[in-house]
Amino acid sequence: MTTEELIASGKLELYVTGSLTPEEIPEVEDAIATSSEVRKEIEHIEITLLNLAEAVAPPLPAMVWTYILNSIRNVRSIGDSKSGTNWSAITGWAAAILCIGGIFWMLQQNNSLEDELQVTNTENIDLEDKLQLSQGELAETNDILDVVRSKDYKTILLPGNQAVAPDAFAKVYYNSKDKIAYIDATGLPTPPSGKEYQVWSLIMDPLTPTSVGLLSKVSDNAKKVYKFENIPDPEAFGITLEPEGGSESPTLSQLYTLGAVAP
Repeated sequence: MTTEELIASGKLELYVTGSLTPEEIPEVEDAIATSSEVRKEIEHIEITLLNLAEAVAPPLPAMVWTYILNSIRNVRSIGDSKSGTNWSAITGWAAAILCIGGIFWMLQQNNSLEDELQVTNTENIDLEDKLQLSQGELAETNDILDVVRSKDYKTILLPGNQAVAPDAFAKVYYNSKDKIAYIDATGLPTPPSGKEYQVWSLIMDPLTPTSVGLLSKVSDNAKKVYKFENIPDPEAFGITLEPEGGSESPTLSQLYTLGAVAP
């Protein structure tokens, strides 16, 4: 049998998968030893088999592929080589493909489980973060409620300036002993771009304003409650709209709310 006839016979494919009959193996091995064309054809068949398997499954390390090929080459079919149909060869070929397909299926299942586990871990981390955030917000809310309910804090209403913002209002919870004030800015409209609210502690006669601080990002603060410390003894509180960063003295034409501290 010539090299061309051997290649066209399909015996090389059966040899690669270990399905060639024992009587035909020496012929193929002699051809491999003496013909570079046959050796190249054997390599081509192996590469084709690998590419076929890789097309339907994740890649395997080279050592695993070597083990698979060596294993199927060591398989020897049992049957009569004189039979008109080489059922043993066909069975061996099919078994080899099923074996590789089974390995890839198991790898795909393993990769799928690993992906699901990673997604679950990520979701658990997100839930823990949300839980911690909720617990922090709850603690903050409880602190505010404690202030509102405490007899140590005086509630001061700051009505809106009828000439500037008649619908605006704010509330101050002031502890004169500890010099602490909580400003509830819920009733203030969202400031325009480049502006922010500034809180003032006022002595009325003569008018002496002292800056308490800025209500920064009033639109981003969900609770709109701000805490300030070291408040001087005021006769009133006022809130003005100032340029971002605040002003050294209040812009009285932009006085939004004003309320007196009851004696």
